Amino acid sequence: MTEEQRMQRELRAVRPRHDDPELPDDVTSQDLDRIARNELKTLTKDNAEAVGRHLAMAARVIDEDPELAHRHVLSAARRAGRIAVVRESLAITAYATGDFALALRELRTYRRISGSNDQLPLMVDSERGVGRPDRALELGRSVDRSTLPASVQVALAIAMSGARLDLGEAEAALSELEIPQLDPKKAFSYSPELFSAYAEVLEELGREEEAETWHERAARADAALGTAGDQPDETMEIIEIDEDEDEDEDYAEIGEVPTGSTTEGSTAGGTTTAGSTTEGSTTDADEAAKD
Repeated sequence: MTEEQRMQRELRAVRPRHDDPELPDDVTSQDLDRIARNELKTLTKDNAEAVGRHLAMAARVIDEDPELAHRHVLSAARRAGRIAVVRESLAITAYATGDFALALRELRTYRRISGSNDQLPLMVDSERGVGRPDRALELGRSVDRSTLPASVQVALAIAMSGARLDLGEAEAALSELEIPQLDPKKAFSYSPELFSAYAEVLEELGREEEAETWHERAARADAALGTAGDQPDETMEIIEIDEDEDEDEDYAEIGEVPTGSTTEGSTAGGTTTAGSTTEGSTTDADEAAKD
C-alpha cells in the first residue's frame, strides 16, 4: 500500500460523512502563521485558501467550541490529507474533544509525515487518555530529550509526571518534573505551568508548605511575564526573580533572549491548533526585518 492510499484509508475512518461548517467572511488563510501557509503552497491556490480558512477558523473557536473546531479541521483534511499541519491540527482538535484514540493516530501520522517530535507530549497525554500510562511512559522515554526544544521538554516532563500519577507513583511524578527548567529564579513562558505542576505533586505527597511556595512562585512568574489569565507567549522571555524582594517587586530584571522553537497545541501552555498565530508570535514583518 502506498503512503497516499494509507492516508486516504485513515481519513475515511474519521470522516465517513461530513458537511462543511460555515466560514465567516473575515476569516482568511492569512490568519495562519507563515510556516503553516508555506505548507499549503503545495496545493492549488483555491484549495490552499479553503484549507487555510478552515484551519484559521478552528484556531479561532477551539477554546469555546472544540467540536466546531474539529469539524472545520475535518473539512481541511478532506481537501489536504497529506499536509502535515492539517493532520497535526486534526490531532489537536480530536484531543480537545476527548477523542484520544483519534488524536493518537493522527499524531503518529503527523510525526511520520513531518519527522518532528514536537508533539510528543501530546502523544504521551493521548496514551494516558486511552488508559495506557505505561505505554505513555515508554513513548516519552523513546526520544532523547536533549534534542527537543526547551518548551517541548517541559511539556513532556509534565505529561510524564501525569502518567506517573496515573500509576500512583507520586515520588516518581515529582522526579519527572525536576528538570533544569524548574528554576525559581528564572521565568520563561512555560514556567508558570511547570511550577504549578510541581506544586500539585507536592500536595499529593502531603508536603503542603513546599506546595504553597511553588504555587506562589508560579503566580509570581505568571504576573512577571504579564500572562495572568492568558495564554503564555511562546517567545522565550527571561525574568530574574529575586525572592527576597519586597512584595511590590515581582521581578528584578527583564531581558529578552532569542525566540526558540514552539510547540503548537502542546500540553504546556494550553491547546491551540497548529499554524495559528498568537499575540507576540513572530510575524511576517518580523521575519522581513531579520532578512
